[in-house]
Amino acid sequence: MEESMMKKHVTLVAALQIGFSTIGLIGAIAIVIVFNFAGSFVENDEVVTSILNFLGTALPLAIGCVSIAGLVGGIGLLSYQEWARILVLVIAAIGCLNVPFGTLKGVYSIWVLMQDETIKLFKK
Repeated sequence: MEESMMKKHVTLVAALQIGFSTIGLIGAIAIVIVFNFAGSFVENDEVVTSILNFLGTALPLAIGCVSIAGLVGGIGLLSYQEWARILVLVIAAIGCLNVPFGTLKGVYSIWVLMQDETIKLFKK
């Protein structure tokens, strides 16, 4: 493939990464709100409250960390930073676990970012 075509692919991967990461951050905030709301119904049960507190903290924290890393990586891809290519490859591999859309985005991102022409773009 030619260089200009690979630039379009990299831009699309960056846009997908930024978009999915933004949705992930919104989802993390929604999870916090939902678990806090659910916790108000079971205030008297210590076991359920403990589980809801743990999940209401751990899930948004994990999703938020991956989303922030993806957002930073997507922005870095737009300026062809080598570290961003590596970061997005890792985030894309993790995203493959999110069937079906994360898998599609992950496989496409990995395919684009592993092409020889793309690697040359990031080495300049």
